[in-house]
Amino acid sequence: MPHRPRPEEALDFLRAELATGRSEMTEWTTRGAWLAFVSFGRRRFDTAPTPDSDGLLFQYGTYAFSGRPMFTVSLTRQFGVIDDDGEHDHYVQVHCELRYEPAPDLDALGRFDSWFFHDADAELDEWFTAMKGRLALLLGRRPSEIDLYEEPV
Repeated sequence: MPHRPRPEEALDFLRAELATGRSEMTEWTTRGAWLAFVSFGRRRFDTAPTPDSDGLLFQYGTYAFSGRPMFTVSLTRQFGVIDDDGEHDHYVQVHCELRYEPAPDLDALGRFDSWFFHDADAELDEWFTAMKGRLALLLGRRPSEIDLYEEPV
């Protein structure tokens, strides 16, 4: 089996994918961020051999997390963390959030979320295709804000 990076390295891998061919965050389009997330989502990490240990989450909606309402697309990778006894301890999520100024066409999209888990016998390419279809309205736009971060949940 080829070497798989540890989940602790995931944020650095996502940053590297996003930086490919771009010199600054302000140059990122939704399409570029999506393509980076697809590449990042295809990379396998050294995770526990359970169906929920490596998941991708795609979600969007209008939220006021930062104080003012923004249409937010969240591209997330979730890793299950096990304790020394091999039992589930918690999850760690690596986020790429794309935020857009409110607009009627974006508000009309409402809210949506969808999960994909690598070891749950689902087709990754089908999931990526379906999620890209949900982004059609945004692919040519530049987000107002982009935030990359990792958090335990």
